[in-house]
Amino acid sequence: MRFTIGFDLDDKKKVFECWDEIITTHKWSEGKYTEQFEEKWSRYHNLDSVSFVNWTGAALAVIEFFKLKGEVILCPSNTFMATPLCIINGGAKVEFVDCNRDDLCMDVVDLKKKIEKFKPKAVCVVHIGGHIAFQIKEIAKLCKEKNIVLIEDCAHTHGASWDGVRAGAYGDVGLYSFYATKTISTGEGGMLVTKNKALVEFARKFRNYGKFDYVVQGINARMSEFTAALGCVQIDRLDDIIRWKNEYAKKHLDPKYPKRMIFPKGMISGLYKYIVFDPIEKSTGKVYDQPCHHFIKRDYPLPNTDWVAQNHWCVPLYYKGEEL
Repeated sequence: MRFTIGFDLDDKKKVFECWDEIITTHKWSEGKYTEQFEEKWSRYHNLDSVSFVNWTGAALAVIEFFKLKGEVILCPSNTFMATPLCIINGGAKVEFVDCNRDDLCMDVVDLKKKIEKFKPKAVCVVHIGGHIAFQIKEIAKLCKEKNIVLIEDCAHTHGASWDGVRAGAYGDVGLYSFYATKTISTGEGGMLVTKNKALVEFARKFRNYGKFDYVVQGINARMSEFTAALGCVQIDRLDDIIRWKNEYAKKHLDPKYPKRMIFPKGMISGLYKYIVFDPIEKSTGKVYDQPCHHFIKRDYPLPNTDWVAQNHWCVPLYYKGEEL
């Protein structure tokens, strides 16, 4: 099975026109396309947006802004190692929460136990596979009651919504990735979304070494104009990609896979992954098959996480690509 990036070849001309303009104007960074991409992303999510060179740059800005160094951040073990490694590299401490078997996302029951045990200052919920975590409303309510910062890892959830609310709007901040495998991609890249105006101002300075007053001690995490221009074209295509994938899944995949993930009423998945709970011959593999708590060597049991790692598979589903 050949992997296919979600890019419509009809958009090549538009991308090249943007890149030609960038080359001609000699404005290869901090230009109009970065601003346009952020504006488009903000309108789509109804949240303020700040672009970064990658997801990690955005996550490090969040750790700095909320003063999480030395503090415990809870995250699911069923996630990519980027999530706990970024917490560790940002100077915080990571502990893990079990997931649910139906949505592969953080379990609010175990979260309550881990909050009592570890007294975290922040929780990072990961929306796995393209859909929004089924218990996100309960998680958000719990974090608010406990005065805990809620970070949403939205790396998989491009185009997803639940009753019209998009990922990133439930917590204090959401973090998107545009890595090469994502539903829409710029090769590399990330975006921070939030309602918090102070965080927006901080993040813009953090990604650029703290310019211009250098009160913020930041890093170089700027997105290039070439990347941003591709992002502008890709987000204009996002609704088409989500519609196509959902229509294809409903017509061709749902009838074949009764033991698939079933979404709550009102939820639209971005279908980054089409997840089933029966072994299939032509699978693209698992979303994750190695729980993070094993790598980072935590000795407390996470039974659902271990079960999920062994008992789900992903059916190929690429935008206008080759299918089963």
